[in-house]
Amino acid sequence: MTEPILRMAGISKSFNGVPALADVSIDVYRGEVHAICGENGAGKSTLMKVLSGVYPVGAFEGTITLEGEQMAFRSINDSEAAGIVIIHQELALSPYLSIAENIFLGNEKSKRGVIDWNATNTAAAELLKRVGLRENPATKIYELGVGKQQLVEIAKALAKEVKLLILDEPTAALNDDDSAHLLDLIDQLRTQGITCIIISHKLKEVLRISDRITIIRDGRTIETMHRSDPETDEGR
Repeated sequence: MTEPILRMAGISKSFNGVPALADVSIDVYRGEVHAICGENGAGKSTLMKVLSGVYPVGAFEGTITLEGEQMAFRSINDSEAAGIVIIHQELALSPYLSIAENIFLGNEKSKRGVIDWNATNTAAAELLKRVGLRENPATKIYELGVGKQQLVEIAKALAKEVKLLILDEPTAALNDDDSAHLLDLIDQLRTQGITCIIISHKLKEVLRISDRITIIRDGRTIETMHRSDPETDEGR
């Protein structure tokens, strides 16, 4: 098997002396959808916050290797510069800004120090097309439902030339139609070579979209399996 795009090895993290992660290791391969499953409090989100720089180097033990290079993320900006983008369950969009403004917030398209709104809206329209969202880029975020806001978050990630997209419980607040559309989009991103990690407790969705599944329990890696393995059933 080829070298993984991501390797997290021996990750341990404690809060006030209480272990949240204990020697967790995970390999993720380029172009796959890798699900991380476990009960609430198992350490899934903590692991992804370590990966994305929310918990910076020095705040945990273990190593993160991306495309063969050991990383030392000190912030989310560092991880995003390396091509890792996390979309949290609580979406981080500014409701009174437009779709285009949100997509390029902090990464504005400018000409001689002045924002080029024509270029911004044109680029946003192309990104919205990629995620299947037929909205005017000038539309304010508060006018959109949660499902469409989730797609704006993914468009924002694509604007940052994402290599590894992390989605934390992406369908938790979505209805069935929006969930199905989101899963279809993740499948399309996989065909474009974008690697995805999904945190989810919805086994049916995990089995539909993921290539491999890592189980975390009480802050420890239990096992990683392919979705076709006989162990991947709801009774396990």
